[in-house]
Amino acid sequence: MATLLLWFVLAPFLFVSATSNTQTTVKVTNNPADELVAMLNSNRTAHQGSTLNDNPGLACIALQYIKAYQGKCDVVGGPNAEKPADSEFANTFAPNCGVVASSLAQITGRLLACQSKYAQPSEVFSGILMKNSKSLDILYSKNHTEVGAAVSGSDGGSPYFWCVLFSNGKNNASFLFEGGMAKISKPGCFSGANDECSSADKLSQTRHMWAYAVTALIAMAYAFGL
Repeated sequence: MATLLLWFVLAPFLFVSATSNTQTTVKVTNNPADELVAMLNSNRTAHQGSTLNDNPGLACIALQYIKAYQGKCDVVGGPNAEKPADSEFANTFAPNCGVVASSLAQITGRLLACQSKYAQPSEVFSGILMKNSKSLDILYSKNHTEVGAAVSGSDGGSPYFWCVLFSNGKNNASFLFEGGMAKISKPGCFSGANDECSSADKLSQTRHMWAYAVTALIAMAYAFGL
């Protein structure tokens, strides 16, 4: 009887929690990669440039580009700078994303940054990616038609990488997904994916929610003498 009573007391709260989680998953409101692309396009149009198509296939490849560094922040820029081989785009990045290799287009520009602390898209754009004239030349280039951005931490934590890839591909004809669906790769997120970015804050919130649920169950058990 006590167990049945406990279920009737908790059921409404569990239902509300489940409904809330479902709504949060469907509603896309927080993708820093999307925000970064919006800033890039806004800055281009402010300088009489064209708006670039946000291509999710290209953006997914940008995330794979990040993963190729395997968390090695010290080889991003500077005298020890390294970058993945161009062959990796067709041999590794495209298959990992589910992008049709024959739809790959030329990469006309790359912007990459890495730092130990997470930064908001506005800070990344103005204070990290746009740090010199070369970066501005890449941003304002007339050779670009498409853009894709990605952000990821190493194993979900520090250091944090930001990558923007530009291409001269044609809209709806380049960086196409097999079957129209991307292979989602976590941690990290990419622009144009209609998906929220995973973050330490959200994981923390999820853990806290379960902690509260367990605490509530224990408290109810004591209250009903279970």
